[in-house]
Amino acid sequence: MLKTTQNTLYHRATMSLLLVAACFSFSGCTAVLAPIDTVPANRVPPQFLAEPESTKRPIDVSRLRQVKPDNYILDSGDVLGIFIEEVLGALGEAPPVSFPDPGSDLDPAMGFPVPVREDGTLSLPLVDPIHVRGLTVQQAEQLIKRTYTEGEEPILNASARFITTILRKRTYRVFVVRQDGGAAASSPLLAVQQLRTGVNQRSDFSSRGFVLNLPANQNDVFTALAQTGGLPGINAKSEIRVLRGNRLKFARRDRDLLDFYKKNDPSKFPYGIIPNAPDDDSVVRIPTRLRPGEVPNIRPEDIILRDGDVVYVDTRETDVYYTGGLLNGGEFPLPRDFDLDALTAISRAGFSAGVGQNRTGILGSAGASVPPSQLIVLRRLPGNQQIAIEVDLNEAVNNPRDRILIRPGDTLILRFRPREEILNFISNTFFTFGVRELFR
Repeated sequence: MLKTTQNTLYHRATMSLLLVAACFSFSGCTAVLAPIDTVPANRVPPQFLAEPESTKRPIDVSRLRQVKPDNYILDSGDVLGIFIEEVLGALGEAPPVSFPDPGSDLDPAMGFPVPVREDGTLSLPLVDPIHVRGLTVQQAEQLIKRTYTEGEEPILNASARFITTILRKRTYRVFVVRQDGGAAASSPLLAVQQLRTGVNQRSDFSSRGFVLNLPANQNDVFTALAQTGGLPGINAKSEIRVLRGNRLKFARRDRDLLDFYKKNDPSKFPYGIIPNAPDDDSVVRIPTRLRPGEVPNIRPEDIILRDGDVVYVDTRETDVYYTGGLLNGGEFPLPRDFDLDALTAISRAGFSAGVGQNRTGILGSAGASVPPSQLIVLRRLPGNQQIAIEVDLNEAVNNPRDRILIRPGDTLILRFRPREEILNFISNTFFTFGVRELFR
């Protein structure tokens, strides 16, 4: 009887030692030896969760285009076609006719070219300068006629012919700098890859620059983008910046940049147009994607471009997340226009939660028949801090609340729980070599 009891105790002790040895030999029993203080996914405070991106929708592009007025308003830089019988043109002579350039929205013009000067006036023979800024073409014609036919000593009689037309509209010289789409334009295959991954595959942040001469009433952000490749795509940030050329105050901007660098790490922000630099009244930010309930705070004058303005479309940084633990260590891109939750993120890394499959072969090489279920998301916080969020993959399959969204910079660590390691050892040792062989 005593010998039987001793044998029973011996076998139990042997079993315990084998289980402990299995825990350490199988994967180091990382959950015990290297514990991580975690917060369950369903108890994470909202401020530490990623905001959904799939709810954002593109802005109404008509907001980026100015409303065309019913009548063209004259200003400096316009060129009028003017015919004044016996002053600009001989009596009985047909006025000269000019046809617009292809693609122009102007009608054929008649008369001799007369520019509207910087002060908004016309210089015509025999009369003082005539102010036409702010007038329509018809109003300018009536004013010219009154100037020549009225007064104490009229130059012409009222029967003289007067013709005033638009010969050429004023233009605005603007600059467009785009960091989006450069690689796609040079490689169709790379463009397809970018659409699949949702990130910019370029590593040099090269830009494309354009110099445009936009006619009046077409000098808006929409026209500038349309002439330089279209609206920003998935490679661009969700905003457009307009730097006003007539309001650039370089001394003040440099002073603001110096103050900014004193409060931030200069090595992280190259000189120039940087996203987190303080704005002044020379910078206009126009969002291109909005969340539900958001209304774009865009004034009509914000989208109108003037001489020297710069339209800047910045590239979206390559947003990635990282994997470790039982997942192959790697770097994976985050899409822009749809949400990536924890299950989808590890699926991209090669692991299928809930079915025990892994395309990377890690679990197969370790002989695991029970898949790991502990996913730890290390999320960086301001002040060089982090929060560790624990996702139970078994719960996440059935409960969407446990499938937290992944943020850029997150690190996903997949681990076995202690009970899973023990079950894998039992499954792969006891049932492989036979329970009876163990107790002989």
